[in-house]
Parts: sequence; structure tokens; C-alpha cells
Amino acid sequence: MGAQWKQKGREASAAAKGRVFTKLAKEIMVAARAGADPSMNPRLRMAVDAARKHSMPKDTLERAIKKGAGLLDEAVQYETVTYEGFAPHQVPVIIECLTDNRNRTSANIRVLFKKQGQLGASGSVAWDFQRLGQVEATPPPGGADPDEAAIEAGAQDLEPGEEGATRFFTEPNEVDTVSKALADRKWVVTSAQQIWKAKNPVTLDEAQRVEVVAFLEAIDEDDDVQNLYVGLA
Repeated sequence: MGAQWKQKGREASAAAKGRVFTKLAKEIMVAARAGADPSMNPRLRMAVDAARKHSMPKDTLERAIKKGAGLLDEAVQYETVTYEGFAPHQVPVIIECLTDNRNRTSANIRVLFKKQGQLGASGSVAWDFQRLGQVEATPPPGGADPDEAAIEAGAQDLEPGEEGATRFFTEPNEVDTVSKALADRKWVVTSAQQIWKAKNPVTLDEAQRVEVVAFLEAIDEDDDVQNLYVGLA
């Protein structure tokens, strides 16, 4: 959880899957502002790859690209808004939102923090995080040495991921380059994005952790919340 928090099982219901599609579509629309061709737009390419991995319908994906690139009449402008604060037990949190109504989003986030957490000013917790690129990938059939792959692909660091995957860390602007380099070496890239990685994750007991997870789930269910980064070991 020291990097990006993901709600376990959030795709189990149709409503939850709809929220995932909404978040993916918004990222595609924002990325498509820089061009509708994924081969010429690294951010859009990563967003499209993520959408396909979540089985987003082709029509939905293509419509999001066109909408973001201004090729449809119904243009919607999303802006990125970042909030910082503390979950219960002083666990640092960074929340990235994509919104078409900053006032609505701000009000919603304040209400969510008022219940259990503590909303902070800009910079109140960001100093305890590092801005990085992260590429998560699984090795090719037959296996491969992650350390060797990191060196060859130009990654700065790595750590074990879930289910045999490896997380490769890069400079924020080198995510696409490292992702392509790993794919060229037959690694299967499952995600590639810029993240906030906690420098000093907090360790909690089980009861405290349950409180924090409940708080994070409530935050993540807000439609405007795009990414949630938590300093939790």
C-alpha cells in the first residue's frame, strides 16, 4: 500500500465495474487532449492499455478518445485536483481527482475527511512521498531475472509485486520508455503509470488497519477520485 492503494474486489459488482470504467474513460479523455493517436501519445497509450486490460467495450473506449480529442460536439473539460491529508491513525494520503466541477469535488472530499481523517494543506504530506514512474510486469514464459531486466530496460529500482509480478520504478517521464523496453524483452506489462510512493509507510495493527481500509474504500467510491496513494506498510 506504500504506492497506489487499490480496493480489493471493487470490480465484483456491476456498479463497482461501472465506477472503474468511469475512471478509465476520464483518464482517456484527458490524455486524448494531446492527440487521438495512441502511437503518438504515450499517456493515451497507457490509458488505452489499462482500459483494455479491464475489458472496456471498444465503442466506449473509442468514444472516450474522440470526446477528449474534441472530435465530438459534447466536449467535457476535466481538470486534475490533488488533495493531501491523513487517514485514521495519521496515515498519509494523496488523492488525485479528475473533475468537471472543482467545487463539488472539494465539498465531497471535505465531507469524507471530516468523518474520520484530517484534510491537510498542499504540501502537508507530499514531502513524505516520492514522485515516480511505475511499470508492473510479469516475466516471460520460462522466467527471467528481474534485476537484469531492470538494468536493461533502464529502471532505477524494483520490488516484488503480486502474483509473481515485479514493480519497476523509473523517473516519471520514462514510464513509456521502460514499459516498451520490458515488452521488447517479452515481459508482459500489466500497468504503467506515474505514482506517489511513500518514503516512510506506517505500520498498524489489524484493528487499526481495518479502520484505515474502511476510510480508503469510502474515498475510492467517489466518482471524481482517480488515484489514491497511501503511506501504509
